[in-house]
Amino acid sequence: MAGVSHGEMVEQFVVPLENGLIQRQMAESAEKENIKWTTTIIISSSLKSCEIATALENRSHKVRYSASVENGSIIFSRTGVAFLLMDAKECFMSAEEIFLAKIENFINIHQNSFLVLSAALHGLEEWKLMFRIQQRFLGSNLRILPVHNTVNAIDLMCTIAKITSKPYIDSICYRMITTKAYIIEQSPVWKTLQQINLSDSFNPN
Repeated sequence: MAGVSHGEMVEQFVVPLENGLIQRQMAESAEKENIKWTTTIIISSSLKSCEIATALENRSHKVRYSASVENGSIIFSRTGVAFLLMDAKECFMSAEEIFLAKIENFINIHQNSFLVLSAALHGLEEWKLMFRIQQRFLGSNLRILPVHNTVNAIDLMCTIAKITSKPYIDSICYRMITTKAYIIEQSPVWKTLQQINLSDSFNPN
C-alpha cells in the first residue's frame, strides 16, 4: 500500500483492541439483549379478531391496526420486515391467480418480505404449493416460512424482526469485528507484521 508503513498497517488492527472500544460496545449490546425486546407492529385490520394479533399484544408489543395495508399482513415498522399470513387450505380453495396476485402486490410494496404459510401438516400438496409460489416469484425478495400454528408463526416472525433490528445488527457486527481481530492477531501474518514493525522501530532509516 503506497505511503503506508508497516507500522501504520499494524496500528490499523491494534488500536481498536488497545483502547477497549469493541469490548465496551460488546458489553453494552449484551446488556441490551437482556432487556425484554418490544417493538411497534402494524397489523392488518382483517386480523384484529385473530389469535395471532392477541398473542402479539400479550407480548407487550405496540400493536397498531390499519385498513390500508394488505389483508393478512403484519409489519414490523422499525425494522422494515413484513409478513403476509396465508392459510394453505384457503389457497387450495381459491383460484391460484387470486392468491398469487395478492402475494405479488405484497412484495411490490415491501422490500423485506416473508410469506407465512400455515398448515397443520406440511404434506406433499403443501410442498407443491410452496414450490409453485417459489417458481412464480423466483428472483424476487420473497421468502416462505412454513408454520404449523400461531405460536410457531409468532416465534419465527419475532425472531426475524428482532435480529434485523439495529441494536442486534450492531451486536452481530461487533462480534464479527472482534472475531476478525482475534483471527488476525493469531495468524502468522500478524506476527510477521509485528516483527517488521519492531525491526523498523530500531532502524534509524
